[in-house]
Amino acid sequence: MVAIMALFGLLCGRAIRALADSYSGPVPAWPPALEAVTAAVVALVAWRLGPPYVCFAVIGVALAVIDWRTCTLPDAITLPAYPITALSLLPTGELPRALAGGAALAAVYGVLWFARPDAMGLGDVKLAGLIGLAGGALGWQALVLAAFAGQLLGALYALALLLSRRGTRHTQFPFGPFMLLGAFTTLCLAW
Repeated sequence: MVAIMALFGLLCGRAIRALADSYSGPVPAWPPALEAVTAAVVALVAWRLGPPYVCFAVIGVALAVIDWRTCTLPDAITLPAYPITALSLLPTGELPRALAGGAALAAVYGVLWFARPDAMGLGDVKLAGLIGLAGGALGWQALVLAAFAGQLLGALYALALLLSRRGTRHTQFPFGPFMLLGAFTTLCLAW
């Protein structure tokens, strides 16, 4: 099954490339890293978490690529991802907790955005709700770890920018990829 999911991820990677092209111009076709990363993420998520989380994985890779290239998490992808992710999590039997987790994490990020709107985008708040859905379906501990890991990875990247003198305290960078990498890492390794 993991091999089939990897093949599915490879095909989804081609679609993600086309989607990313439409938002930010051509993504270099060679090496086919985007397809390989998508295949690896989908296979890992399917193996560790099960098929209900594959939609979240594909959507997450697409959002990470687009955010990294454009510093934007488009509503055209983020908002439809809520019902898609919720429906895909229905077979887990944990949809009520997933919805509560999504609302809770979106609320936390909403407070952070309200406190400092120049430090975080509203797209990150919407993405937090998606991460909360996936983490919440696995449990409250998974949700907290997924949220914390994204913050930690973003902080480490900011520190690396400062130490390498490639950025200052005011340098802005896309935060969504770090949120998603933290979520995928903790959810796949811890559960």
